[in-house]
Amino acid sequence: MTTRSLQKIIPSIPVSDGAGVKLRRSLGQSQFQRLDPFLMLDEFASDNPDDYIAGFPPHPHRGFETVTYMLAGDFQHEDHLGHKGHLRGGGAQWMTAGRGIIHSEMPLQQSGRLHGFQFWINLPAKEKMKPAAYRDIQPEDIPLVAIPGGEVKVVAGTLQTADGQNVPGPIQGLSTAPLFLDVRLQAGQGFSHALPEGHTAFIYPYAGSLMVGATHDAKPLAARQAGVLSAEGRVEVSVGIEGGSFLLLAARPLGEPVVQYGPFVMNTREEIEQALADYRDGTLA
Repeated sequence: MTTRSLQKIIPSIPVSDGAGVKLRRSLGQSQFQRLDPFLMLDEFASDNPDDYIAGFPPHPHRGFETVTYMLAGDFQHEDHLGHKGHLRGGGAQWMTAGRGIIHSEMPLQQSGRLHGFQFWINLPAKEKMKPAAYRDIQPEDIPLVAIPGGEVKVVAGTLQTADGQNVPGPIQGLSTAPLFLDVRLQAGQGFSHALPEGHTAFIYPYAGSLMVGATHDAKPLAARQAGVLSAEGRVEVSVGIEGGSFLLLAARPLGEPVVQYGPFVMNTREEIEQALADYRDGTLA
């Protein structure tokens, strides 16, 4: 089997979102930095409460899924459907906005380390107006798998280990068939994993730097950069003497038009205008 190569690097840039939360955004900086079906990837990491304490007060979404994954810290989710969830360090939240949801994400801490990620995955046109859904995934519900020279947390899809085991994560059966792994490697170690042909894939290192690709033509990828992979073959990653940790994300591309206006992602301008009208009229969901 061939090995996927590093095709493009998208450095993250500092941005502010919500009520002033400081983030670093790679995917989603502009309409030219999307990666079908991934729309956005943010990392938030700070020990300073001034960077995160204002949180994300109530705001709407329509037409896609938001995924939040925490390494450290605590958030509380609430939405207009009555869902209320405690997002803890090591846990995740998978929310399908569908036809519409209004929710808030507020920190449950006044001090200390907050470190996590949020990414958006587009929904196919036929699913954009389905009912909203929410799932709170606790740390103990996410498999942690020991591999030679490291460990992997399996949030979505299935990890295929070197000894032939298949370890499913808690998120399965979605139309984009997402794979979401958090891979942590010790010094000098490597990681290899098969991906479905044609599925979009990228890597985001959040600690240490990586070498991505087959040994003879591997390319460097620094921390806080999204590395876009080619469309065919396995993913091959190695780390240096400092070790490294990274997110591996892959999914089936949709190949559909994307029209986005802030928190609404649809297929046509007319659908965006309808979403805005529904939000104004209180009929978004």
